[in-house]
Amino acid sequence: MLQQFDPRNQDIQIWVGTGLFPRNEAKVSVFDSSVQGGDAVWEGLRVYENGVFALDHHLQRLENSAKALAFHEIPKREFIENAIYHTLVANGMDKDVHIRLTLTRGEKITSGMDPRLNQFGPCLIVLAEWKPPVYDNQSGIRVISTSVLRNSPRHLDSKIHHNNLLNNILAKIQANIAGFDAGLMLDTEGFVAELNGTNLFMIRNGSVFTPFPHACLPGITRKLTMECCSRLGIPCHEKNISLTELYTSEGVFATGTMGELTPVVNVDGRSIDFENGSEILDQIQNEFRRLIPELCKPIHELKA
Repeated sequence: MLQQFDPRNQDIQIWVGTGLFPRNEAKVSVFDSSVQGGDAVWEGLRVYENGVFALDHHLQRLENSAKALAFHEIPKREFIENAIYHTLVANGMDKDVHIRLTLTRGEKITSGMDPRLNQFGPCLIVLAEWKPPVYDNQSGIRVISTSVLRNSPRHLDSKIHHNNLLNNILAKIQANIAGFDAGLMLDTEGFVAELNGTNLFMIRNGSVFTPFPHACLPGITRKLTMECCSRLGIPCHEKNISLTELYTSEGVFATGTMGELTPVVNVDGRSIDFENGSEILDQIQNEFRRLIPELCKPIHELKA
């Protein structure tokens, strides 16, 4: 499922470093750590008519990721919120918007891997685009398991929301070539981890299950989905999930900021039977929509 270019994004203003630049002038140095080694952390934010959704959750994860990577400096939360405010206002954006929020380690004094070469402080990028949810959450998506495994904590801990996404990109390439919408990635033990860009849930015998966050990102939407299940009285558990369990489940769905809650209607060419699981997914989707206004921070409150 390929995203389409929205002409409204042609002349957007993008925050880079300490101010706004037109799209065609928004750049980082070739010495920036994101260019040199993918040395950066990021968050995806969605803007609804009530404001920026789950902002505190995302900014806390951004800070945690930067701390885990030993960033020497991390911008104050007020600075980041103010940058988001000015970006949205400059573009006249107040809903149906996705923000790619990136914090790089910053520019280096000379090319090299050593973080001690980063002596100019971090670089904040606020890229806001007009963008609806990227998936059709009624018709759903088709996914295929890939040979590319998700990182384990022994390699690169998924709890760090970092910019080193090549294994996810390789999984997406395999899915593209096979004609599927997303690549399903397993962990090093062969259990389901996540899709190349979203978390996964399974419905089985009236309960909802999701993989342990050992090899998958402990996503914000994932966490809120589990809270929705709790509100609804639907049992929800973390467990090791095999592909066989997905094939024979009563429903599979993906969660993420970019797509919200999306039915997975086919895994590896096997149709997923939603006959018993569709009602549960509908309840969770409706509860998630009710949760959105509660967790939105109004745009005017972001201004420093």
